[in-house]
Amino acid sequence: MALASALLKLAVFLTNSMPFNSDEAVVALMARHFLQGRWTAFFYGQAYMGSLDAALVALGFAAFGQRVEVIRWIQLLLYAGTVFTSVVLTWRLTRSMIAGSVAGLLLAVPPVNVLLYTSVSLGGYGEALLLGNLILLLTLTLMEREASPGLCALWGLLAGLAFWAFGLSLVYSLPAAAALAWHQRHDRLRGRGWLAAAAGVAVGMAPLLVWAASHGAELVVQELLGSAIAGASPSSLLAAWLEHGRNLALLGSTVILGFRPPWDARWLALPLLPFSLAFWSAVNVHTLSALRRPDAAPMGRAMVAGVGATTLIGFVLTPFGADPSGRYFLPLAVPMAFFAGSMMHDVVSRGGRRWLASTVVLVLAFNLWGIIDGVSRNPPGLTTQFDPVTRIDHQSDNELIRFLMQNDERAGYANYWVAYPLAFLSAEELIYVPRLPYHVDMRYTPRDDRYSPYDERVEKSASVAYITTNHPDLDEVIRQGLTGLGVSFEEASIGSYHVFFHLSSRVTPEMLGLPAEGEAR
Repeated sequence: MALASALLKLAVFLTNSMPFNSDEAVVALMARHFLQGRWTAFFYGQAYMGSLDAALVALGFAAFGQRVEVIRWIQLLLYAGTVFTSVVLTWRLTRSMIAGSVAGLLLAVPPVNVLLYTSVSLGGYGEALLLGNLILLLTLTLMEREASPGLCALWGLLAGLAFWAFGLSLVYSLPAAAALAWHQRHDRLRGRGWLAAAAGVAVGMAPLLVWAASHGAELVVQELLGSAIAGASPSSLLAAWLEHGRNLALLGSTVILGFRPPWDARWLALPLLPFSLAFWSAVNVHTLSALRRPDAAPMGRAMVAGVGATTLIGFVLTPFGADPSGRYFLPLAVPMAFFAGSMMHDVVSRGGRRWLASTVVLVLAFNLWGIIDGVSRNPPGLTTQFDPVTRIDHQSDNELIRFLMQNDERAGYANYWVAYPLAFLSAEELIYVPRLPYHVDMRYTPRDDRYSPYDERVEKSASVAYITTNHPDLDEVIRQGLTGLGVSFEEASIGSYHVFFHLSSRVTPEMLGLPAEGEAR
């Protein structure tokens, strides 16, 4: 199954339908800087997603060169590990090859949302899924045998490492810790195990602890709780929860099941959609029944279900519920596949082998149809950009780089979605800091400007250019601002990019009267 998932991803990669966006470019730049001896504990410009992903990409760069494909290969291997460990997890809880095979197939050919966010790097999702599965498997081991301090320390190490890599991993470690606590409630030696686990956690999340000690723990906590997008929700806590619940019900559910792509509001594979809906409805019913079974693995099943429940509760109760794009629902993939496999094992045990084959084939066909649909509509392709204004046709990237090089425009200003891919693809010959808004209403946040050394390079540059995308109103603001300052300039359009270049004097965005943080025109 892991091989099948890898082959599907390789086939998708060959279509060149996954744009190289700025979040992925930041990971790539971090990896390059790591190889140059410049290490940081967190994703540039924030304090809630660790740099483990960038470290793995750096190893790939060291072995195979600094190419975008290497980033995708790392994600491919991480997800193949997730598929493999999911099969093992399912088999250990059901002792059924049917259940394990079905779970593996549903993860190998997943809904388009899962394929997308486990193929491109956004900083830690692939690591969170794989480490989360390892935490669940080790928890089962600890519940099946005497919980030695060494195993408990290893459990803590995995949990701490996963938490540093991405706080989303709490949806695994919290249910796992609860299962362990319940299982060991009568064990008089449990205190030593928890102390060993705590020590392991401290070691695993050491980069985070060291950073917090020097920069302040309050900032880390705020970032982990979603301070970066807190303003996107209503100020009233109850109103925010209600809005997040609506996002989950209307937008989240459809992307979780693969009924729509995460970047668009249109149905996928409509002729097969009713079959998929019926299948997952049956899985939900089976899940409720399976959790009540008094057999040998009730706590293990409850732990897996707890991953799903914690994911959904966390989405509703935290500011992350303002973003129903799909990435935060990734941990649901394994519980869904597990209980689907468990249900199909029950079906086969009742003589329903033919029904098993036809049903699984239909669901896999539905998922594959959705993936092919996304690949065939390029641009935008399989994109992580759910705001149309941020979707850039990156097929023009090389032409843009050649143009800027030929005109000796090596520094200037752009928006977030332009700056970092341009820096990586040009081997940092072209440095454009993200000081321009990309929202239609001209909102801007300094968080877009993630790497201060680039600011210094642009400030020292004798000349600057401006690059915009899909934003005629911003183009007009720049055009009028330059004219009002008496600055001559030239313009050029290259694919999605619009370039203001050959400025007769150096002009900053502030001089053009562009809005400050949070402001809109």
